[in-house]
Amino acid sequence: MGALGAGIRTAFMFLFMFGLFAAIGWVVGTFFFNDWVTGAIYFLLIAAVINLISYFFSSKIVLFSYRAKIVSEAESPRLHRIVQGVAQKVNLPMPKVAIIPSQTPNAFATGRNPRNAVVAATEGLLQLLDDQELEGVMAHEMSHVRNRDMLVMTIASTLAGAISYASRIALYSGLFGGSRNNGGSAIVLILVAITAPIAALLVQLAISRSREYKADESGATLIGKPLYLARALQKLEVANSRKPMRTGSPASASLFIVNPFRGGTFITLFMTHPPVEKRIERLRRMAGEMGQY
Repeated sequence: MGALGAGIRTAFMFLFMFGLFAAIGWVVGTFFFNDWVTGAIYFLLIAAVINLISYFFSSKIVLFSYRAKIVSEAESPRLHRIVQGVAQKVNLPMPKVAIIPSQTPNAFATGRNPRNAVVAATEGLLQLLDDQELEGVMAHEMSHVRNRDMLVMTIASTLAGAISYASRIALYSGLFGGSRNNGGSAIVLILVAITAPIAALLVQLAISRSREYKADESGATLIGKPLYLARALQKLEVANSRKPMRTGSPASASLFIVNPFRGGTFITLFMTHPPVEKRIERLRRMAGEMGQY
């Protein structure tokens, strides 16, 4: 029921994004093309091309940006053994395994589908967690692979990018529209240009948080031990708060199991991940329902 609810919420969020984009397309398309449909399609196609390229090459880009190295079973037998065990339980192909040369404990999964998946862990993660906790983290990441979250987030990114691009044009037309633009329409264009990208970002972040909850739940169900992941999240929250990652970009924070770039506290609306306390609470509730302590 939880997974179904998360799917329904995600669908409604996408519908809102489409509606928001249609509104921007109406404003910009009417001003430039006298046809809002043409404007909407034009901006959506541009954003789609950019994000399509990003989708096919995103795994290579993110691995390169964090200096992650694909490792063989001989190079990292413990990590391979745990990932392979989880992959077998979820009936997925064995993904490539990578290690990130960072002492900040964290992990992420990338790749456009299960056959192109890569599961990456930092050196700090392997040092901090025991085998049970590491299994919980890998189950979470393999759940992202199974749920095709990279596809979902790429679609969200496409829509958000299209909205941002269209809003920028709306802002320029509002500021420099000249005789074609009266004062009232200029104010409308500027207001839309400012508020729409913020709304799109909030929805994109909400989708990211929703996918994290779903991966927690499905990963814990997969191995039947929610407390493994709960213990791991508790350790990761403390360690990443004390020692945030210094390489990489905050734009990729949503990839990781916990946000690795935090130096302070952000309000919930602008968080890429749900509060760790709530995630742990949900996992402990699951454990209680399974009769575990």
